[in-house]
Amino acid sequence: MTLLQFLRQARQLHRQFLSGALSETPIYVIGNPSADLDSIVSAIVYSFCANNRLPLKAPRPHIPLLNLPNVPAGPELYRLRPEFATALWLSTNSPVLRTEEQFENAQDSAGNLLREHVVTVADFAQSLKDQNILQQLLADATLVDWNAVPLPSNTDNGYGSLPGLPGVTFRTLGCIDHHVNEKFMPAAESLPENQPLIIEPGPGSCASLVTRELQNRKLMGDGQAFSAEMAQIAKLALSAVLIDTSNLTAEGKVTDVDREAVKSLQFQIAGQLEAAKISQDNWDLEAFYESILKAKQNSLDLLNVDEVLDRDYKDWTETSQTSGKAVKLGFCSSVKPIRWIVQKAASPEKFLDAVRSFATAEKELDVVVVMTAFTAADGSFCRELFACVVQENETAVEGIKAFVEQTTSQLQLVDWSPLDGENFSELGDVGSALNGSNTPFWRRLWIQKNAAGSRKQVAPLLRTAVSKL
Repeated sequence: MTLLQFLRQARQLHRQFLSGALSETPIYVIGNPSADLDSIVSAIVYSFCANNRLPLKAPRPHIPLLNLPNVPAGPELYRLRPEFATALWLSTNSPVLRTEEQFENAQDSAGNLLREHVVTVADFAQSLKDQNILQQLLADATLVDWNAVPLPSNTDNGYGSLPGLPGVTFRTLGCIDHHVNEKFMPAAESLPENQPLIIEPGPGSCASLVTRELQNRKLMGDGQAFSAEMAQIAKLALSAVLIDTSNLTAEGKVTDVDREAVKSLQFQIAGQLEAAKISQDNWDLEAFYESILKAKQNSLDLLNVDEVLDRDYKDWTETSQTSGKAVKLGFCSSVKPIRWIVQKAASPEKFLDAVRSFATAEKELDVVVVMTAFTAADGSFCRELFACVVQENETAVEGIKAFVEQTTSQLQLVDWSPLDGENFSELGDVGSALNGSNTPFWRRLWIQKNAAGSRKQVAPLLRTAVSKL
C-alpha cells in the first residue's frame, strides 16, 4: 500500500467510524497543538506502520489526526503548512508509484489532494455536525510529540479532550514523545499489551523516536527487504528529523537517536534505489532538506501577524503554589526575526496591539512569549526572545521576573540589537519600543545567545518559575 493509498483509506475509515459502519474502533494518532512538521509526520508515519499491526493481541486501524481545530484539510492547510505539503510531495512523487497519485506542489493541486487524504480536528468536528452526532463520543488515541491533552478528565487518568473537539473524549493507549513528562499518561501496565509508552526528552525530533521504536518492533522495514512504499515512509520521516535538527547541525538539539534515525532512514531509501536499479544520483539529501526548509521559511510571507503567532503555538496554565493564582502562558515560535514580524504589523506599536489582541481575545493568555530562530546574514544561527504580560495579573509579572532572574545566565539573555542584517530603518528603534517595565503590561526583548535553548527547554523554565512562586 502506498502512503497516499493509506491516507485516503484512513480518511474513509474515519467517516465510517462516525457512521457506525466499522466493526472495530480505530486508534487516532494525534500530534501536539502546534501541528508542526514533526507532529504531523510522526502521526502519519506511526499510523502507517502500526495500522492493523498494533496492539499486538488485537490489531486495529490507525488514523492520523492533525491537531488543527480551525483549519480543514484542503488549500488552507497547504497555505498554512506548505512545508508538510512539500515533504508529502517529495516523498510520494519522486518517483510516483501510481499515476493517479501524481500532484503538483501548488495550492490548488496539493490542496485538493490534502482534502481527500487528511483529517484535521476541524474536519472531525465538522463531521460530527454533518452527521448530527450529539452524544459524547469515546475514541482511542496514541499521542506523538506530546504526552498530555490540554483538557484532561478530572476523574480518569489518560482520558481527555481537545480544544475544538469537546464532543469527543479520547482514551490514550500509547505515547511517543520527546518533551518533559506532564504526568498525564496512565501506567504502562494499564495499557494494552506492549503498547508504546516512551517519554524521552533529549532527541531533537520526535520522528527520530518514532523511527527507532517502529524499527525495533520490525514495523518499519527490517533492513533486508526494501520496498518502494516503505521508502516513501522513510523519506517522510526523514523530512521531520532534518527540519527539527537543522540537518543534524542544531547545537544542543541533536542526539545519537537523531543521527541513527537519519542513518537508518537513508539506508532504507538507498536500499530501495538499489533494488529498483535506480542510480543513487537521483537522491540528494541536501536538496531534499533545502526544499522543505525553503517552503517553511517562505510560508510566513503568506500569513498575517495573527497567523504568524498562531502557526507554531503552544500554551500551558500554571498555578502559583503560594497565592493559588493561575497564569496562562502562551509560546509562539517563528523562523523569522522579530523585526520581520514587526514590519508585517507595520510598526512596533501595531505589533504590540496585535500581540495583545491575539493573546487576550483569542487565547485568553496572561503572558505571551515569542521565540524566533533564524539564520543571520553571516550564516550564524540566532535566537530572540520576547516576553509580554498582557493581563492585569501580578503573579504573571512576578513569574516573568523570577524567570529572568533564574535563567538569564543559563539562556545567555542579553540586550537586544538587530541580527537579521535587513534594513528596517522605517521601524525606528524596535528594541526601545518593545521594552517596557511598567506594570501591568511588562514586556522585554532579548537576544538569546544560548542557541540550543528551544521552546522545549525554555517553556518548562518559565512554567517552573510561575508554579514555584
